[in-house]
Amino acid sequence: MDTKERVRTFMRENFYVASPDALTDDTSLLEQGIVDSTGILEVVAFIESTFDIQVEDAEMVPENLDTIDGIVAYVARKQDGG
Repeated sequence: MDTKERVRTFMRENFYVASPDALTDDTSLLEQGIVDSTGILEVVAFIESTFDIQVEDAEMVPENLDTIDGIVAYVARKQDGG
């Protein structure tokens, strides 16, 4: 399973998604109410445990965590040493 599919599966299994088909790669998780501020901490814990990377406080920004594409890109940067 690739990174995007792992993230999508995590979202579907751990957060209420009214219409799974509507959860596109660029859907805002915050604006759609899929993830709230507490949910972001769950997403961070998932990223850290699943991909063995450390999410710094300064990296907990919407650009990194608000969409599936953003999370995938963030994980790829971190895995590449970024």
